[in-house]
Amino acid sequence: MVPGQALDIIKIMTKKIAFTAARQPQAQEALKRLKEKYAHVPASKADVIVTLGGDGFMLRTLHLFTNSGKAIYGMNRGSVGFLLNSYSEKSLKARINKAVSINVNPLIMKAVDTKGKNHTAHAINEVSLLRETRLAAKISIHIDGIERMQEMICDGVLIATPAGSTGYNLSAHGPIIPLGSGVLALTPISPFRPRQWRGALLPHDAIVSFEVLSPKGRRVSAVADNTEIRGVSKVTVQEDLTRSVTMLHDQEHNFEERILKEQFLT
Repeated sequence: MVPGQALDIIKIMTKKIAFTAARQPQAQEALKRLKEKYAHVPASKADVIVTLGGDGFMLRTLHLFTNSGKAIYGMNRGSVGFLLNSYSEKSLKARINKAVSINVNPLIMKAVDTKGKNHTAHAINEVSLLRETRLAAKISIHIDGIERMQEMICDGVLIATPAGSTGYNLSAHGPIIPLGSGVLALTPISPFRPRQWRGALLPHDAIVSFEVLSPKGRRVSAVADNTEIRGVSKVTVQEDLTRSVTMLHDQEHNFEERILKEQFLT
């Protein structure tokens, strides 16, 4: 996300809508009702994609339509639905036209496995490194080419975007990051050494490199949202400014307000 440009008001009237839904019965039922009520077109001809499901399906949709120029308006037909608007069949076009837009630049993960093969994947929420076996992972951390941690013994480590900071990052006791803040969260997962390190906030344009120490004996996987690469030896993560996707949220229940509320939950 570009600092200071995370939020904008949609100024063009929506003309064409495409609907897409997860496989769960409540999402499929909602898809049927909305298609009966509103004109719809194939995704390739749509201005806006209306997504019905949970956060996982929303993430898959965002990845699918990155750089498409189409805005994504999600409605919750899943469980948590943090990335989604509340479900309603009333005045859908009016809601979309009044929605607040969030332009998201995903992270790009470049991983090298123990066989020397290169892998690339994108993440809108987070990139995480996780131990594969009973043995703790040993990982060194470099920021913009400078070694910041020689060795961390842990279950793993992750780097999260503001959009993903309330997910796995929060569960690992990482900070919640407001949209447009221009930072990323670097958060350890169950660290054993150093015990007191709780992570760091990094500039959004930082280049973060993880080197897995003893990668064959202490195997580690790298996960970028829904893509997992097993047996990695080195992982580099940075913001990909060549890719973007637009999320739409209702003004009265926008994403920044959700993030603010999340920080005061007890």
